[in-house]
Amino acid sequence: MSIEPMTVVTLHYKLQLENAQGELVEETFGSEPLVFLYGAGKMIPEFEKNLSGKQPGEEFAFGIKAEDAYGVVNPDAIVELPLSSFMVDGEVATDLLVEGRTIPMSDNMGNRMLGVVKSVSNTGVVMDFNHPLAGKDLYFSGVIEAVRKATEEEVAHGHVHGPDGVEH
Repeated sequence: MSIEPMTVVTLHYKLQLENAQGELVEETFGSEPLVFLYGAGKMIPEFEKNLSGKQPGEEFAFGIKAEDAYGVVNPDAIVELPLSSFMVDGEVATDLLVEGRTIPMSDNMGNRMLGVVKSVSNTGVVMDFNHPLAGKDLYFSGVIEAVRKATEEEVAHGHVHGPDGVEH
């Protein structure tokens, strides 16, 4: 069976920055494969487009430009927050405020997001709320392990059920 909309795809991949010689970001070889519902809108659209029509056993290798992956860096997503935003039990949580550390936060509407500490001063903390891979060209390589038709329940729920999927 070929990869097409509403099929369950199982694959192993390696993600590198820019090209096949680029910095390794992550890989699934030697661990659990990636299992997802193709066409459900949960993956980078360009990633899915490059997998379309592939069959079990086929290898793949392709690049995705930053603007088609996690987007370009949005300067508006880099903000300075007052130190008071980092108060825990009445004191500034200085142990959290380390450059490069990712901190879970929420905005004034309760939306959860991750921010990376860019710099700390006596008055505030510069946080970057861009996706960590924003502005980066990506390179994927790997192999398709299995493809099967999604069940009606998986299609209705928009995700894979069972082994390596959601159990409920």
